[in-house]
Amino acid sequence: MFLPSFDLSRKTAIVTGAGRGIGRALAIGLAEAGADVAILARTENDLTETAGIIEKIGRKALILPTDVTKRDQIHTAIAEIEAKWGKIDILVNNAGMNIRSKALEVTDEEWQKIMDTNLKSAFMISQEAGRVMKNQPSGGKIINISSVAGQVALRTGVVYAATKAALMQMTKVLAMEWGQFGINVNSVGPWYFKTPLTEKLLEDEAYVKDILAVTPLKRIGELEELVGPVVFLSSDAGNYITGQTLFVDGGMTIHGF
Repeated sequence: MFLPSFDLSRKTAIVTGAGRGIGRALAIGLAEAGADVAILARTENDLTETAGIIEKIGRKALILPTDVTKRDQIHTAIAEIEAKWGKIDILVNNAGMNIRSKALEVTDEEWQKIMDTNLKSAFMISQEAGRVMKNQPSGGKIINISSVAGQVALRTGVVYAATKAALMQMTKVLAMEWGQFGINVNSVGPWYFKTPLTEKLLEDEAYVKDILAVTPLKRIGELEELVGPVVFLSSDAGNYITGQTLFVDGGMTIHGF
């Protein structure tokens, strides 16, 4: 038998930033593949809506309102997941933000906020979940949601780009260090997808024209097209892949702006 399993039945997953947009889509997609999902975000109302969809699929959802920039809140969330489900099979670090300031206009406060949300939080929760995965016979899968901005230079968003490039390098180093424990660490690098955060940007026809000019597939991504790669890396089908970044970008990173 050469076709490996993409089935996530009996797996437990964590998705950060799961209240809406990409995080919600990934949480629902993992549930559709069979996983029970712990969903983390700061806004409980958004998490409740995500949980309702997961439960309609027939999977369990664990709502954990959490500020993932705070170590104590992460520690509490991981402890609750381990106590309730006894294991952590999959962690998807999706929580992120951007402030589109030009380099000469970036404030110290903006720098720190983006760094804490995009990079520090991913390391802290990977560290906390990694301690659990390290002691599991099956190890675990960690998927970091990076960006094409970590690979190619865009016109603005220098701090965001720095965090995403660092996230890709962190992925490689954690994969090197934790491979001996059966923990796979990979990242996924999206380009533009239709989400609540990009909705206003994508209403600008000139802006969309610029995006499509450097996208060989000549269209904006649909959220379900990002779910498949994450399920793949979370499943047995991705067992021999680690330390890699899979760009889901319509070909954008072939040349960039």
